Amino acid sequence: MNMNTTYAKPGYTRLVKPINFYYAAPEAESVTLMGDFNGWNPTSHPMQRRVDGWWFLQMPLAHGHHQYLFVVDGTPTLDPHATGVTRNHRYEEVSLMAVS
Repeated sequence: MNMNTTYAKPGYTRLVKPINFYYAAPEAESVTLMGDFNGWNPTSHPMQRRVDGWWFLQMPLAHGHHQYLFVVDGTPTLDPHATGVTRNHRYEEVSLMAVS
């Protein structure tokens, strides 16, 4: 038996899942993603512009609920495709995503 083999425990689930974020803004110069997963830093996660005008970023997120906003040319913007909308600790509207 190989002593270096790792076995999953019964009921094991992945703690992190890759999540795709998309935002349609063909006229934008920049789009970034900020949320509870990056300390609400508006510059740490720049998104990539695709040829069709959509912006894209894949982020590994832990299971649970996450609050976030897109920052479109410096303006915080709700995600129209979010699971829902909630309020953050400053009572500002933010997008909500459930990762399961």
